Amino acid sequence: MNILITGASGGIGKEVAKRFLESGHTVYGLDIAPPSVEHSAYHHFTVDVKDRDALPDIPEVSVLFLNAGTQLSEDDIGNNLVGSMNVAEKYTRDNPTLTSVLFNASASAISGQEFPEYVASKAGLVGYMKHLAIRLAPLGVTCNAISLGGVTTPLNDPVMNDPVLWDRIMDVTPMKKWMTPKEVADWVVFLTLTNRSMSGQNLLIDNGEHDLNMTFVWPEE
Repeated sequence: MNILITGASGGIGKEVAKRFLESGHTVYGLDIAPPSVEHSAYHHFTVDVKDRDALPDIPEVSVLFLNAGTQLSEDDIGNNLVGSMNVAEKYTRDNPTLTSVLFNASASAISGQEFPEYVASKAGLVGYMKHLAIRLAPLGVTCNAISLGGVTTPLNDPVMNDPVLWDRIMDVTPMKKWMTPKEVADWVVFLTLTNRSMSGQNLLIDNGEHDLNMTFVWPEE
């Protein structure tokens, strides 16, 4: 299968790309950053997903993982929501090979915690996912989102590298852990390749943070 991943150069995107490559698939990565994956079946495009006209033509995309995003940038809504919509609209329309679409949303879309533009962008992404799922369902294409809590990526270095803040986070995290990118890759593979019946769903995967304890910790400005 041809797998298309946005935000493929860092953290979650890189780990998901590696997982699909290990399984024998061809992976196309989109990112504003240069490639961080080296493999004969990996093809990288350095592109800004906010620029729909710059998106490359990629043949026979079967799985689309919309992962690109920013946090606390000047344009979280443009990057996280508009960019994901641009990519989804280009590669899902008139695509007979498409089987699955998965969005990387956030636990913030459910809890409302974190930062205003970030929360709005991720909540909007969940709403758009449901709209797209309705459109794709008659074609047998699944379309879902994952809303992750803490993940051990460089994006979260401000709290992961601060022992005081990290202790506070673990105090309010029922399972006393965060996900690794490899755990996220497990979910992505299952939801896009194994799952053929669930669609239009947003899965909260957060080690119990939201339903069992709701506190947000971040450095004070």
